[in-house]
Amino acid sequence: MNILKLDPSNIASEHICCAFSDKKVAAGYEAKKALLADGFPRGFVFKKLNVKHKVFIEYAPDEAAWLPVDAPGYLGIHCFWVAGQYKGQGHGKALMDECIQDASGTNGVYAITSAKKRPFFTDKAFFLKNGFETCDTAPPYFELMVRRNGNAPLPKFRDNARRAECPQKDGIAVYYTNRCPFTEYYTDELEAVVRAKGLNFQRVKVSSVREAKDIPSAASIYSIFYNGKFVTHEIQTSGRFEKLWAGMDK
Repeated sequence: MNILKLDPSNIASEHICCAFSDKKVAAGYEAKKALLADGFPRGFVFKKLNVKHKVFIEYAPDEAAWLPVDAPGYLGIHCFWVAGQYKGQGHGKALMDECIQDASGTNGVYAITSAKKRPFFTDKAFFLKNGFETCDTAPPYFELMVRRNGNAPLPKFRDNARRAECPQKDGIAVYYTNRCPFTEYYTDELEAVVRAKGLNFQRVKVSSVREAKDIPSAASIYSIFYNGKFVTHEIQTSGRFEKLWAGMDK
């Protein structure tokens, strides 16, 4: 099993798994690479199976993690993905073991997931199998899971993550970061759909660790709000949003 760690010497030449062959999100792909390169000096880690598929884990020390969590001395998992054809072969466990090993000598490692299986989140059951436990929750469905070393203080969501409410009270607001290559492109697409409905649209691009720590939901990659209330963490195509909009309590 060949696990490759990205670093300043190879980030330009290696792919980062997500969207490397999707031309329409090429700008987002390069923005994600730039975010990783900027984070390496602060302890960002990106490890992947050395194949051209989505089999990777990304994490960082809490003070550098773009996550609305207070967890001094911990590592925070940004993203963890094993593509379907690679599941059940031990790759996910191998990548998680890399993270757990890197967390030795720290307070431990934490990750954000949900009470039930949802898109864009690693299944809670996988974390449980690898020694994690739920230590905090945030509305409407987020769970903070931790594998701590010894009796280290437990991580907790920041108060802003518990609000699930943003200051933009009129129409649709989207908070997003370039931690995912797809967010920029699909936020543009969503804006066109929302404005065509005659609704106000506001985008808030989160561009620093500090801003990510202060985001008004537990989902710092991408969060949609309607009239100030959290709606979903799932990235929306125009078609998906039409279905979401039809089912919303307006």
